[in-house]
Amino acid sequence: MSDGGPAPRSRRLTEAQVEAWGRRVGAALPVPVFVGLAGPVGAGKSVVARAIAAGAGVEGFLPSPTFNLVFRYALPDSPVRAVTHADLYRIRSEDELSAIGWEDMLAEPGVVLVEWPERAGAALPADRWEIALSMAPGEPLARDVVVRRIGRPALAPGLAEKMR
Repeated sequence: MSDGGPAPRSRRLTEAQVEAWGRRVGAALPVPVFVGLAGPVGAGKSVVARAIAAGAGVEGFLPSPTFNLVFRYALPDSPVRAVTHADLYRIRSEDELSAIGWEDMLAEPGVVLVEWPERAGAALPADRWEIALSMAPGEPLARDVVVRRIGRPALAPGLAEKMR
């Protein structure tokens, strides 16, 4: 649920625009922050996660955590401190979250990016950002992106501003 603030922001973006926007978001995110990445298989959740992580300072290739479930990137010389990227697609219930260090992940003062956040159910933080992605009908290389502020997470300029 939204906090009653502005309506979710929506925009149709090409993959290149999604990547550029994600980098801007990553460079401006306050910490700690939790960002859920929702959408069907192939919608671009990992693309957004990689772009946000790169904007936050993570260098090099970031593989999808579909099989590893969680990757953590330490940034000791950055105010971000760490970027954690998790994929809950293979999680069947909230009971499995402790096995991937869910509590520690949420307690860390960094950026937490979680694909398939709905799989965490009631274990999701009350204050978070959600980015929902979907394929744009009739435009195979574009994505519809909707940003929602849920609860009262720290204001994130890159997420709260109009996407371009």
